[in-house]
Amino acid sequence: MSLKITVIGTGYLGATHAAAMAELGFEVLGLDVVPEKIALLQRGEVPMYEPGLRELLRKHVAGLEGATGRLRFTLDWAEVAEFGDVHFVCVNTPQKHGEYAADMSYVDAAIASLAPHLTGPALVVGKSTVPVGSADRLAGYLAAHAPAGAGAELAWNPEFLREGFAVEDTLHPDRIVVGVRSERAEKLLREVYATPVAEGTPFVVTDFPTAELVKTSANSFLATKISFINAMAEVCEAAGGDVAQLAEAIGHDDRIGKKFLRAGIGFGGGCLPKDIRAFMARAGELGADQALTFLREIDSINMRRRGQMVEMAREALGGGSFLGKRVAVLGAAFKPDSDDVRDSPALNVAGQIHLQGGQVTVYDPKGMDNARRVFPTLGYADSALAAVRGADVVLHLTEWREFRELDPAELGEVAAAKVLLDGRNALDPQRWRRAGWTYRAMGRPTA
Repeated sequence: MSLKITVIGTGYLGATHAAAMAELGFEVLGLDVVPEKIALLQRGEVPMYEPGLRELLRKHVAGLEGATGRLRFTLDWAEVAEFGDVHFVCVNTPQKHGEYAADMSYVDAAIASLAPHLTGPALVVGKSTVPVGSADRLAGYLAAHAPAGAGAELAWNPEFLREGFAVEDTLHPDRIVVGVRSERAEKLLREVYATPVAEGTPFVVTDFPTAELVKTSANSFLATKISFINAMAEVCEAAGGDVAQLAEAIGHDDRIGKKFLRAGIGFGGGCLPKDIRAFMARAGELGADQALTFLREIDSINMRRRGQMVEMAREALGGGSFLGKRVAVLGAAFKPDSDDVRDSPALNVAGQIHLQGGQVTVYDPKGMDNARRVFPTLGYADSALAAVRGADVVLHLTEWREFRELDPAELGEVAAAKVLLDGRNALDPQRWRRAGWTYRAMGRPTA
């Protein structure tokens, strides 16, 4: 008999995981505590922009014309417990207000709500990014509070989704990591992931702490690499070097590689910033804080980039006040192919300039609604052309393909001044200069 799967939490991670499990052929039941979210998903709609996710949902959600019907949604914990053989916990672990540590309240609440209903054998699988040691604590809670006792087992299976590629990363992951304590748990997870494993995806079996550390370690390494090249950009600014050429040169070294070496205004989003801070906090609790002191500087370099972009804009406007100056900002999402504006460097820069008196107009292909909710006082336009109209300086802050394909001549006709600051080093300097623009990029004073 085929396994039945439940997914607890239907936000970005959960909705993607539920749809992907249905695509792999499983009967899936998703649960959330927010009725509006469940109603949205039951209509085959998604509460966020993620390429391919809506189409995948509509392929499987029960009740939709032409759908397989393998995917349903509910608000009922008892129904979830009765339905599922494997329960994936996909709830959020945000940063605690006023602290570096992760807020585990959503994970704890999910386990506490599910446990009393587990009367028979079941595997509960955590996918959320949690402080190391959480799985051991939650396994103990589950065994103590589930009627099935030891039959209600825990495993940890960290997610490695990249926003903009989440569907692909779930169906065709570059690795699957499972922290387990029994052969039964490993066997069940091998059955869940049989298709990607058959395609050649490595299946790495670990203990609980290692599985928890994989995600935070990976994010810390990526953050370090991004901040390293941004630190080199600061040196290039001072020394008259070109950080893009520098990155190309060192990227040819196989030990370093080319990925994540594009200097700019830094990383943001709902994962990297809060994950490295939570990692630092947990290391301190474990008495290993000295091991991760370098992450404080990584965080500092990253945040400093935003202020440096603001100062670059000030210099481009003559070095004085922003008061009365019109600034166009291309980009609001923290990265392209997403509508996520959480801790977005682009919006942070736009907000800083606005607070200093600049008349800021923002355009983003997908992130406008979310941006308006976070920064309602900024100006917004419905196209790049409209945002640039009358601008004294244009800031390119999210590297959407749409922005790379803009016509510099067309924009030049409506801008008050042809001054472009590339905060992502993603545009072609020669193309813009040929159209009469003054082009300036971070870490490239001579480019």
